[in-house]
Amino acid sequence: MIGLISATSAGASARDRLAAAWPDRTRVYEGTPVREAMERAFGECDTLVCFLATGATVRLLAPLLDGKRTDPGVVCVDEAQRHAVALLGGHEGGANELARAVADALPGCAPVITTATDATGVPGLDSLGWPVEGAVPRVTRAILDGAPVTLRATTQWPLPAFPDHVSPPRGAREPGTRPAENDDEADGADELSESREPADSGDSGDSGDSGEPQPTLWVTDEVLPLGPYEAVLRPPSLAVGIGASKGVSADEVIGLIEQSLDEAGLSLRSVTELATVDAKAGEPGLLAAADRLDLPLRTYAAEVLAGVEVPNPSHAPQAAVGTPSVSEAAALTAAGDGGRLVVPKAKSVPLDGTPAMATAAIARRRPRGRLALVGLGPGARDLLTPRARDELRRASVLVGLDQYVEQIRDLLRPGTRVLESGLGSEEERARTAVAEARAGRSVALIGSGDAGVYAMASPALAEAGGDIDVVGVPGVTAALAAAALLGAPLGHDHVSISLSDLHTPWEVIERRVRAAAESDTVVTFYNPRSRDRDWQLPKALAILTEHRSLGTPVGVVRSASRTDEQVTLTTLDGLDPSVVDMMTVVTVGNTATRTVAGRMVTPRGYRWQT
Repeated sequence: MIGLISATSAGASARDRLAAAWPDRTRVYEGTPVREAMERAFGECDTLVCFLATGATVRLLAPLLDGKRTDPGVVCVDEAQRHAVALLGGHEGGANELARAVADALPGCAPVITTATDATGVPGLDSLGWPVEGAVPRVTRAILDGAPVTLRATTQWPLPAFPDHVSPPRGAREPGTRPAENDDEADGADELSESREPADSGDSGDSGDSGEPQPTLWVTDEVLPLGPYEAVLRPPSLAVGIGASKGVSADEVIGLIEQSLDEAGLSLRSVTELATVDAKAGEPGLLAAADRLDLPLRTYAAEVLAGVEVPNPSHAPQAAVGTPSVSEAAALTAAGDGGRLVVPKAKSVPLDGTPAMATAAIARRRPRGRLALVGLGPGARDLLTPRARDELRRASVLVGLDQYVEQIRDLLRPGTRVLESGLGSEEERARTAVAEARAGRSVALIGSGDAGVYAMASPALAEAGGDIDVVGVPGVTAALAAAALLGAPLGHDHVSISLSDLHTPWEVIERRVRAAAESDTVVTFYNPRSRDRDWQLPKALAILTEHRSLGTPVGVVRSASRTDEQVTLTTLDGLDPSVVDMMTVVTVGNTATRTVAGRMVTPRGYRWQT
């Protein structure tokens, strides 16, 4: 819950505007003096937005502060609503993210974020979504200062990009990757130009000059003795399967889980869920244990668990719930494909000598690479979606057409590997992106518009299997950007057709154009004309004129949303194909499309507008 606090009428007005925008996420705290409202909100909410001066907010907060791991994040908004300042708990408290969200919700407001990692583009260790322990400030400081930091991993998980001075020991495999299963997986990268984004600032000196040990960042689910210059990221790698008798206590369940993890040298902070059989979904002791551990309890059908091969099957659960294994089978099922049992079934040992009522087993997930298919939109930076920005920052490897890479290079984190190539290398880019993800990396494959529309999603997904995670990030297409400039040409049924016969025979394209013409559908032509391909557009327009009048409105938009943008509204009879090129989309209206006040409009057919 987000607590909202104000002291003046202007602040209350902005506060109420935010409350209206987020009715289910916010709670207004009123009261005189404001100190009392602040105290109540601080104790009850996850984050606060204070419509107060930063100095006043600091004085009110000072006696309430306890520690960065427990204090709520606090954002201050000035009365003019020009700035949303992340004042307290930027990373762990969520204030940085909240400041951005507040700025988006209040017109004219800009986020002010001063945490060093955000200012320099370096990933904050406490902002990756994973638990982090140890000498976090010291290791973070070394990363920011450009000092060498050793990156060590006992389990490989996709990581965001770190600067070049954060690297594995010489000769070790890059953390966050796993070996390719065959030599072909790494082949595609040879066809692309590789570079790495440099750090924006910071020295590249050696911490050895000071005589201090070199800082180390571990990525592991194992419990390690950490030195004063070491920090550890806990990946989401473990699933715990639980078998339980009716009436088991939460204390017995938690005690068994902690004992099993401790004996195996594994961290509870890498456990992502508890798993059991459906028949135990309502068992109070399991539910209470999951609640106390702040973990979800997932259940699986007995027939699903019965199909899992385990080392220690038993007749007892078979008779009770219909599967020879609960704890081991549930752990392996929760761990997913490639998961393996790292702690076999163990029984609880109640201190009072009563029979054991719980069993536990632990499985480790196989790390899966991540491929984000990112649409960059038509070109303007303000049409790049926030989700696309986030994915670009999350990636440790970026694959794309060289001219698209240049559009967003400044958004990449320092250390991002960039694999780029020119036109005609689409197959190599798709294969390379998938190979990099299969090696365990976090990869972004970029394309203009929407990645799924005449772009890279299709060839990449044709190569990708179920062994990697794939995320699609929608983008504003050229057709939509052009339509917004023209008016409302896509107000009724419409279709997009590419006139390039490079991959599709002209006979197929012509059949599709005729179908659109005969069905009176608005048509947007992609790839309408190039230097070596100049007859397809006139042919397509001729087909349309067999079913539409010569006065049908036609919109021609070149470089939509870019600095050299050109917008022309003409007709089928007036269109000059020679002005069209590969940077252009051509939108042809249907028989109902008309020009209204210089705008192209296709009526939706509302009766009240008849």
